[in-house]
Amino acid sequence: MVKVRDLGLGFNSDEIVLFKYCSGSCHRARSNYDLTLGNLLQQQLIAPGPQERVLSHPCCRPTRYEAVSFMDVQNTWQTVEKLSAAECSCIG
Repeated sequence: MVKVRDLGLGFNSDEIVLFKYCSGSCHRARSNYDLTLGNLLQQQLIAPGPQERVLSHPCCRPTRYEAVSFMDVQNTWQTVEKLSAAECSCIG
């Protein structure tokens, strides 16, 4: 449960909404690509650039989203599409 104004989307509202998100590890879903990339990184045969973050495993991410509706301080209903995670899966 978070305040709408804390979402960082520019809405001025005192309402509290349910923001669902994905978390967890995906090591069971590792592909040959993930295993090879991890090995090459560990052996330092390839190196990411100074601003890059290379992940050698899939990420738990939303695969389906749901909209969230709330009333702003002007008593106007607002709806933000694709805000909250409805389903999660290992992506990558």
